[in-house]
Amino acid sequence: MQDELFCVADQVVLVSGGSRGIGRALAAGFFQRGAHVVITGRDSSSLQQTADALQDGSRSVTPRVCDVSQPESIAELVTQVVEQFGRIDTLLNVAGVNQRKKVETYTVEEYDFILDINLRGAFFMAQQVGRQMIDQQHGAQIQIDSLNTASPLRGVTPYAMSKAGLSMMTRGLATEWGGHGVRVNALAPGFILTALTEKLWSQPHLRKWGLDNTPLGRLGEVDDLIGTAVFLASRASEFLTGQVIYVDGGMSAGTCWPIEF
Repeated sequence: MQDELFCVADQVVLVSGGSRGIGRALAAGFFQRGAHVVITGRDSSSLQQTADALQDGSRSVTPRVCDVSQPESIAELVTQVVEQFGRIDTLLNVAGVNQRKKVETYTVEEYDFILDINLRGAFFMAQQVGRQMIDQQHGAQIQIDSLNTASPLRGVTPYAMSKAGLSMMTRGLATEWGGHGVRVNALAPGFILTALTEKLWSQPHLRKWGLDNTPLGRLGEVDDLIGTAVFLASRASEFLTGQVIYVDGGMSAGTCWPIEF
């Protein structure tokens, strides 16, 4: 028996960065619960492959090419989605990139690439969709934050900076748009196993470190994020805005140190 409080059926859900990893899992989670899902990304072939894989025979996922580093591409996307569906109920702002390097070795181009997609692109996606939601006088935005905003890891400083900016963006948008019925929250994943991180976490010393420092004793799966995202998009969270929710197995709760007691 479905609880209407947590229902997202018939919502129009836009997933930026929805062709792989966390974005794909969230798109699938909403689609399986009856939402009309639009996925975006820069590569048309991977988008179509994802859309084909997620369809269930009677309904389909809509793929739309969009480069979030280009504001005009975002504007065109939002126009297309509204023309097709008439509204946007939920935005999942997932698109993001990272490069692991020492701070002193980043080039200007690498820095700009990370910040242009993770922060600048996320802002203009939120802004364009937010204009539509203000016109509708309702909507929910879910920004994908990071564990790095609680405690930045070495080797990903520009990435951590971009996600810290996203945290403040979440609070600022929530403050400005609440009066229009638009809620803005963020979901901050912990260490999540994806195709892109599989090689990293297959290293025994890293996996042991991750497990030792996660109170729940395991690394996350992409599906672990679906429940929180559905909650943030549903009526169950209608009095919740401007918050960052850490879905990290408890890692941000404290530091696990090697002492017996």
